[in-house]
Amino acid sequence: MTADAERRARAALTRAIEPGDEVGGGWLRRYGAVEVARRLAGTGDPLPGVSARRWTGLRSRAERMSPEADLALARGAGIRFLCPGDPEWPAQLDDLGDARPIGLWVRGTPDLRLWALRSVAVVGARACTEYGAHVAAGLAADLAVRGWIVVSGGAYGIDGAAHRGTLGRGGATVAVLACGLDRTYPPGHRALLDRIAEQGLLVGELPPGDHPTARRFVLRNRVIAALTRGTVVVEAAVRSGALATARRAGRLGRAVMGVPGPVTSALSEGVHELLRDQAVLVNDAAEVIELVGAMGELAPPRRGHVVPRDLLASAAEQVLAVLPARGARHPRDIARAAATTEDEAIGRLYELHSLGFVERHGDGWQLTRRMRDGPDRARHGA
Repeated sequence: MTADAERRARAALTRAIEPGDEVGGGWLRRYGAVEVARRLAGTGDPLPGVSARRWTGLRSRAERMSPEADLALARGAGIRFLCPGDPEWPAQLDDLGDARPIGLWVRGTPDLRLWALRSVAVVGARACTEYGAHVAAGLAADLAVRGWIVVSGGAYGIDGAAHRGTLGRGGATVAVLACGLDRTYPPGHRALLDRIAEQGLLVGELPPGDHPTARRFVLRNRVIAALTRGTVVVEAAVRSGALATARRAGRLGRAVMGVPGPVTSALSEGVHELLRDQAVLVNDAAEVIELVGAMGELAPPRRGHVVPRDLLASAAEQVLAVLPARGARHPRDIARAAATTEDEAIGRLYELHSLGFVERHGDGWQLTRRMRDGPDRARHGA
């Protein structure tokens, strides 16, 4: 059996066997693609594990198999066909077991295997909010700037925002589609999908000309989950394909992440449920990369706005803290309140004076106007 024969047989079987069909995947594992295609074409006994009625249906679908024509049509549209074992085949798809794709139709020049090694899925609701679209675009753009490939489903809403955010920063993105790559779905994304094909990759399991169905969208999600290092859900209702993608990613041992949203929004409910169940809350690209990246790619620690007093030594901060918001105080009283000596208190007061925190009035010391009315005021208890 030649590699060309295997390729032709797998290309043919994408017409006959639906994506994610584990019975068909078992046949491929046991008999090989050439034998499965031969049996479905009507030569030999029926394959085991299906009823006579289903076998008849598969035989009927197999009548449409024409691998030479499909491969020629694909080449004319700039589409190539990948098989398991090819140098460009992403080995992580093998984690799907018998639900692994029969093959992948790919449009675009980059190497899919190399891109998938450093990729993150960003998915969510089609009917997203402005908040969700803003977060998805910003998150994807920041991932792109850090050298990560953003994978999504090419749909309206969060998917489209993630793709656009990546492209807008000159980044790399992959759209996994639930139809033939020579078709445009959704129709309103023709320009976006063409741009992805030019700058990134379009990927699908279905041969040229095949149309999407609701079930194919669901099954497409398993490819997104398996292909990437982790899945981020930005917005999703309780019943959502994005949640299915995330949960599949979790079962495959990939990182599962969610971006929190307003508790008043129905599109936050699914994400928040996921966060309570198995996902890790993330706010930005740095936290995503901390979960999916190499050892040492840690998100910087978060801290609030730094104000000048944050930079003071602890002894000076202790003296500053006991000064009242209004009025002056004698060094003796300051020392007692700060639990230090009067000489130490005076030394720290002159230090604070040089930095513009306090001023002297006769025998007493008080905060400067900047400290009374500026950003440090809340920190001082006023």
